[in-house]
Amino acid sequence: MWQATARYPLSRFEGEDMIDPSAPLPRPRSDLTDPPDAPQALSGALSVLQGRMLLQVSPARVGYLRGQLDAGRSGLVLCGKNALRKAKRLREEEQFSGPLLVDPAVYEVRAASEEEPFPPASEDTFAFDDPLEVSLAEQRAVGVTAPMTPTGYIHAEDSDALKAAVRRVADLDDAQVVFAAPVDVGWLREEDAVQQLIACLRLVKGPKAIMLGGQRDPLTRHARAVDHLRRVIEEVPGAALLRTDLAAFGALAAGATFTAFGAGSRLRHIVAPGEKAESSKGFSMSPHVLFAELMDFFLGKTLADRFAGAPAPICGCAVCEGVWALDEFASNAGERPARAAAHNVAVLMEWLRTLTAITPGLARQQWWHERCRAAVERYPLVNAQLRQPDAFKVPQQLRRWALAAPASVANGANGQAAADHQRRS
Repeated sequence: MWQATARYPLSRFEGEDMIDPSAPLPRPRSDLTDPPDAPQALSGALSVLQGRMLLQVSPARVGYLRGQLDAGRSGLVLCGKNALRKAKRLREEEQFSGPLLVDPAVYEVRAASEEEPFPPASEDTFAFDDPLEVSLAEQRAVGVTAPMTPTGYIHAEDSDALKAAVRRVADLDDAQVVFAAPVDVGWLREEDAVQQLIACLRLVKGPKAIMLGGQRDPLTRHARAVDHLRRVIEEVPGAALLRTDLAAFGALAAGATFTAFGAGSRLRHIVAPGEKAESSKGFSMSPHVLFAELMDFFLGKTLADRFAGAPAPICGCAVCEGVWALDEFASNAGERPARAAAHNVAVLMEWLRTLTAITPGLARQQWWHERCRAAVERYPLVNAQLRQPDAFKVPQQLRRWALAAPASVANGANGQAAADHQRRS
């Protein structure tokens, strides 16, 4: 179910010598009216990740979310303190057999450099230890599906750091390692930077887990960031997108090998090391709740305030089951935080099931585009029903996905017909 049921009516890069001549070239931009290339198929243990949207979560919150995971379409990315310990416990004690990754998240505290693309995250590391080798070995020891590189934060257009990281991973010659690419969103600002990012990422044999850095919502920082992200996904075989939000669905629709949605605002983007995260002041007295119709998260207290004079939507997700309304998460008392977290994941899994039921390619891209457009169009209607013109404001990223139509949509109706057929079936 896409919408919650409501009580009210819902009316050049330098270094070209690095490029492997045997690697397939990106499709020329003039060819983007044709269906996008099929995603690179993952091999070995990694094949289980193909086409999934994982949840990126702190170890302490796994219990809130695990019960709502779609076993055939999702999995977990553990991030933060005790991630390795929790992964070991999940495998050995809690019988979790689904896809499981550990993100070392070194990028939160250290930047990559040409000399140290994989910097030590702790002063306790011995000088003779190789941070990359140590991290990969530690992850394998706890039973992850595949180890992820402990890459430092790659600042905008820091090509030396990016090339150093790529060279090192390429030298591993191991397609079962996930290359973490925590890049500043500035890489998506200009054409030249995007071309360089694509050329570098294509040198890595295995999957590339792109994560975007920037304050608040990185994809709203630059006018063409969404279009450029989609281009990277389409032109880099094995590209994945982690630690993100709505873009997890947009990237999966565009052909990403897999994605990960952050279960918490802090896990939906990266703040560059040394910067303080820009956020709302004060301690949140209520959980964040996903309002499915509007495709955005709001504090439960905010929803309760907005619907104080009108019946709030009743949610029909697998957790709320048509009993809980969206204004019932107004505090952190009792079971509300856990229920809100489970509600959020249940709604995301519903969207995921719908998306993955559609044939990959243009039909899937168009479905995503139409869902974003529909959500944008709901905002003024909901505000009018509440008689509060500015009650809810369209998030900039949602608006940009709604404007980012697949390239072929304007050139014919084939994609529309396919999407309509999938929705009816």
